[in-house]
Amino acid sequence: MKQLSIDELIELRKEPEWFKAKRNEAKQLIETTKLPSFQKIKYHDWNINVDGTTAIDNQPEFDTNADVYQYASDKAQIKLPQEFLDKGVIVEDFEDALVNHEDIMKKYFMEKGLKMDDNRLLAEHVANLQSGVLVYVPKNVDLETPLTCEYIQNSRVEGDYVHHVLIVTEANSSLSYVERLKTDGDKSNTANIVVEVIAGDGSRIHFASVDNLSKNTTAYMNRRGYLQRDSKIDWAMGMMNSGLTIGDFDSDLVGDGSHAELKVVGISTSDQIQGIDTRVTNIGKNTIGHILQHGVALDASELTFNGIGHVMKRSKGSDAQQESRILMLSPQARGDANPILLIDDNDVTAGHAASIGRVNPEQLYYLMSRGLQKRLAEKLVIRGFLAPVLDEIPLKEIRNEFSELIERKVSYDEEN
Repeated sequence: MKQLSIDELIELRKEPEWFKAKRNEAKQLIETTKLPSFQKIKYHDWNINVDGTTAIDNQPEFDTNADVYQYASDKAQIKLPQEFLDKGVIVEDFEDALVNHEDIMKKYFMEKGLKMDDNRLLAEHVANLQSGVLVYVPKNVDLETPLTCEYIQNSRVEGDYVHHVLIVTEANSSLSYVERLKTDGDKSNTANIVVEVIAGDGSRIHFASVDNLSKNTTAYMNRRGYLQRDSKIDWAMGMMNSGLTIGDFDSDLVGDGSHAELKVVGISTSDQIQGIDTRVTNIGKNTIGHILQHGVALDASELTFNGIGHVMKRSKGSDAQQESRILMLSPQARGDANPILLIDDNDVTAGHAASIGRVNPEQLYYLMSRGLQKRLAEKLVIRGFLAPVLDEIPLKEIRNEFSELIERKVSYDEEN
C-alpha cells in the first residue's frame, strides 16, 4: 500500500494541462472562499476539510452486480448494459473522460450546476479530486434500463475520499441512475462527494442514491440539479450514513416548465449529527419544485432538515412546495425541521409543512395491546412515518433497499 499526495496522483495519471489549470485555480480559491452556511447546522468544528491525501491499494474483491464499480481512487470498472452500448451512451472514468471527451468535461464540469467559487468545500473538492465518473446521454435517447453504480470509500487506511459524478442528458433523452455509497474499513476519514446533474431540454432523469458511509466518516455531500426547459429530475435520496454528515442538495429550475421532485429519507443514530439542507430555486417561468423529506432521530443523535423554496423574480406561474417531518424515538434525540420560503415574484404558489415530535404513546399502546413488544411496535411506527416518502419513490428496487437499510439501522440501535 502506498500513500500519495494529490500532486503525485495527478502526475501518475498524466492529467491534461487544462484540468491541471482548473485545479490550480481551485487551490487559489481555497484561500478566498468561505465555508457554506446552513441554518441550524453547526459543523465548523468538524474535520470536514480535505487535502487530497489518498492511498493506492490492492483493490479487494467485492460481490457486486453494479454496472459501474469504483473502489476509492482506483479506476472505475464499467460493464454497460447492451442498451447503453447500442444507443451510444458514454459512461467513463474521469481519467479517460478528461482526454476522450474533453469537450463535454470542459463545458459541464463545475461550469453549470456548480462553480468552484460557490464555497470553500467545493474549491477543495476540485483541487483534491481523486475519482469520478461521467455519464452522458445523447439527445433523443430513451433508456429503459437503469444504470447502477457502486462507489466504495477506502477507510482501511487514513486518507480523504474526494469523488465526483457528472451526469448530462441532452435534449429529449431519459435516464434512470442508481448509486450506492459504502465504506470499507473503520479508520477516521473525511469524504467530499459531489454530484452534478445537467438536464437538457425535455429530458427526464430518475436519480436514486443509498448513502451508507461509516460512523468514522465525516462527510460533505453536494448534489445539484441544473434543469433546462421542460426537463424533470426525480431525486430519491436515502441518507443512512452513520457519521457526521452535511447533505447540501439543490435543484435550479432554470428553464421554463422545468420540474424537480426531491424526496429524502434520513435516519440518525448514536451520537451522530446529520444536517440536510434541501433547496429548490424557481428561476424560469411555470417551474415546479417540490421537497418531501421525513427522518427519524434515535439515541442521542441530532437530525436537521432545512427545506428551502426560493421563487425568483420573473418566474411567474411557478410552484414551490415542501414538507419536512422528523420523529424522535429517544428523550436524548434532537430534531429540527425548518421551512424557509423566499418569494420574489407575484402570480406564484408556494407552501410548506414542518413538524417534529416523539412517538405517539397511543399508537404504541394500541400495538402493544395486540401483543407486540415495544421495540417491534416502534419499528412499525417508523415504517408508517417514512411510508409517505418511500411510496413516492418510482424505483421499486430502491424502495425495497431503503426499507431493508432502515430495518438494519433501527436494529443496530436496539443492539447498542
